[in-house]
Amino acid sequence: MARVYNFSAGPAMLPESVLQQACDEMLDWRGSGMCVAEMSHRGKEYMSIAAEAEADLRELLNVPNNYKVLFLQGGASSQFAAVPMNLLRGGSSADYINTGSWSKKAISEARHYCSNVNVAATTEESKFTRAPVPAEIQLSGDAAYLHYTPNETIEGVEFAYIPETGGCPLVADMSSTLLSRPIDISRFGLIYAGAQKNIGPAGLTIVIVREDLIGMPIAGTPTMFDYKIHADNDSMYNTPATYAWYLAGLVFKWLKDLGGLDAMAIINQRKAALLYNAIDSSSFYANPVQPTDRSWMNVPFTLANPALDDAFLKGAKAANLTTLKGHRSVGGMRASIYNAMPEAGVAALVEFMREFERTQG
Repeated sequence: MARVYNFSAGPAMLPESVLQQACDEMLDWRGSGMCVAEMSHRGKEYMSIAAEAEADLRELLNVPNNYKVLFLQGGASSQFAAVPMNLLRGGSSADYINTGSWSKKAISEARHYCSNVNVAATTEESKFTRAPVPAEIQLSGDAAYLHYTPNETIEGVEFAYIPETGGCPLVADMSSTLLSRPIDISRFGLIYAGAQKNIGPAGLTIVIVREDLIGMPIAGTPTMFDYKIHADNDSMYNTPATYAWYLAGLVFKWLKDLGGLDAMAIINQRKAALLYNAIDSSSFYANPVQPTDRSWMNVPFTLANPALDDAFLKGAKAANLTTLKGHRSVGGMRASIYNAMPEAGVAALVEFMREFERTQG
């Protein structure tokens, strides 16, 4: 059976060449006589894999020397708690921007640890169909950090700018956007991202944190949530997600071979433009997000007649276009077009959409 174009929001597609390399190395990684999944994380073979992956990620993102790169477990959702545990540093207040489902979850978790969570801006009144403009962000002045979600996976809303914080550390949940384009790491105090969208398989979480922000966790912080413990142990205080880390390293190599994040950004812009143009040029499809704030990665859209949703999904699956059903809280359709989604996949979706409109519209 031919491989499908998988538009899932995560776990998502991986580059085919990465999967092929992992397949070739499955029984014997470089003469070791072992699969990577069987290796001790303390062995010299695996230590070389981990070190090379970190070096490649640092190169791709141009991570400054005063930042730690951590390869953790627990998903991005565990970071909703780990961030306040580590970054309050004697304070009790934090600022959060609310732009959708994942922002709301981060805010809810932070309230367990902060006596004051200031919602510095929210777009809930618009049903999360836009990002706030800079003037709408009202910082509290005594916050330990400002947290935001640059790309909301469910609503398909993306910030076109990096918020200014006046020196307050900026924290970003980049689960659905990290590695999709270049970013200036120095603008952030901490970035975290679940791997299962642009980085690798589920089970791995990346944290990039400025060194001066770690080492003062709140009392009672579990050892496994203490960034300094992980930093001091090269992310190997316990057994890490070894195979996911290895596959992420292969993805980093793939990105470098492609030309790095500058090249990836151009490809991602083309893919998003192709899909949005198909939606906007039709009265049969619609995207609810303000055009200036549309996501490159997650494209929700609705059909003019929702009664046709099931037929659309059935026809798409027959055309090898899968996982297009929108999140239950939003409805409609959602096409997630992360790095590993080839341009041919987006073109195939657009072709199907036009043919479905011709026959059903």
